[in-house]
Formats: sequence, C-alpha cells, structure tokens
Amino acid sequence: MEREFGALDFDKILRNAEEQMARVAELRTSMIELTGRAQDEDGLVTAEFGGGGLKDLVLHPKAMRLTSGELAERIKTVIEEAAADLQRQLSEMMEEAFGEENPLRFGRDPESALEQVRQAQAAYDRTHEDLMGQLDRIRQRMEG
Repeated sequence: MEREFGALDFDKILRNAEEQMARVAELRTSMIELTGRAQDEDGLVTAEFGGGGLKDLVLHPKAMRLTSGELAERIKTVIEEAAADLQRQLSEMMEEAFGEENPLRFGRDPESALEQVRQAQAAYDRTHEDLMGQLDRIRQRMEG
C-alpha cells in the first residue's frame, strides 16, 4: 500500500502549509499599517484609506470655492483613488509573499480565475479517479 501512495509527500505538504500560515501571520501585521493615499490634481482634496475604510479626508480652504456638486465629485474620486492605491499596495505585498500562489491575483482577471478553477476541478477529478482506481485495485488484491 505504501508503494501506491508513495508519490504523495505528506511532510512536504505540511511544511508548505506551515510556511503559508507563517507568511499570512506576517502579512496580517503588515497589512494593518497599509494606507492608500490620493489627492486631486489641484491639491484641494486629499484622502487616506485603510483597511477599516476612510482614515482621513483633508479639504484645502480653497476647496470651499467649488460648487457643492464639484466638491462632492472630487471627494468621491479621491476616495476611490485612495482605495485603489490601498488595493495596489495589498496586491504587491501579496504578490511578494506568495508569488504565483497569490490568492488576490484572481480579482484582477475574473475570466482567468474561472479558467483556473475549471482546470483545478479537472485536475482534482483526474486525481480522484486515479486514487479511487488504485484503492479499488488494492481492495481486489486483498480480497483475492
């Protein structure tokens, strides 16, 4: 039976899982400190965005000369840009920590993510069928 399952290196699988968990713990600590920043082209509206949402919004006194609609639009745009900056920083951090195994890479290309899920499902199905076939052969040998 050991020959049949010899291709699986459970120690390696466990080591990889432990390494990933250590990286996640380090990332959690670093992610708390991440802050996305943005400013409009005139420097009238500045925003900082963190994991809990908007951290800071600064309006230059000259911003009060804008119409309420213009000011509202600038505020929304700057907050969106600050959130995007935070997302970019987070993606870079995850890419650095996990490389090709970066779980956030799926958010950038949903169609690619779906294709990878389909491929993973097909690989799982093949592995499951192979394993069940091997178990069936082992059972037959033990019964025979």
